[in-house]
Amino acid sequence: MTAAPIKVMIADDQMMVRQGFTVLLDAQPDIEVVGQAVDGAEAVAKVAELAPDVVLMDIRMPGMGGIEATSLITGVPGSAVKVLVLTTFDLDEYVYEALRAGASGFLLKDASADQLAEAVRVIAAGEALLAPNITKRLITEFSRLGAPRAPSKARIDELTERETEVLSLVAQGMSNAEIAEHLILAEQTVKTHVGRILVKLGLRDRTQAAVFAYETGLIRPAGY
Repeated sequence: MTAAPIKVMIADDQMMVRQGFTVLLDAQPDIEVVGQAVDGAEAVAKVAELAPDVVLMDIRMPGMGGIEATSLITGVPGSAVKVLVLTTFDLDEYVYEALRAGASGFLLKDASADQLAEAVRVIAAGEALLAPNITKRLITEFSRLGAPRAPSKARIDELTERETEVLSLVAQGMSNAEIAEHLILAEQTVKTHVGRILVKLGLRDRTQAAVFAYETGLIRPAGY
């Protein structure tokens, strides 16, 4: 039995971007673009109507921008919709806020067709699109803002020593396979640990776990 295609919605105020990404993604056998939105407000409304698996969300749009829209979409109780933020600049100052708002990762608008499709698959599968270079930018941003600054570190005390270790490696951008190799564990065991971490901390995904780790001070930049 063939699996249902990944349903994608594209929110961007530039028609060429929306149409270009639609053509690229619809060419993939396992991905279907189910809708487009020209701003954040329309994106929120169409998500409620179309229930996509993944939303490609531009950060800068007139009216309601991508950060507010991301927060509204991912803040719905029980929502399984994943948001992949689109940006023109890899050092975009708003990327960090988008991740805090609930986005599962970000992608440059000039990404290749293969990179775009793979990013959609990664996000839809519940993984975080959080490459090590992105993680470094997040750490830099936390440092600039004077982190840690948010949730109580007491919540980390709910984790076992192994879970805390796994969380710190997730926050450094490691995949389950890389963590398994680093800790000499089975990959399935790591996956189980990650799942328990998310449940205990009440987090959506690996990206939110990474943000939590930085904000509580579990991960600190060198020299801070």
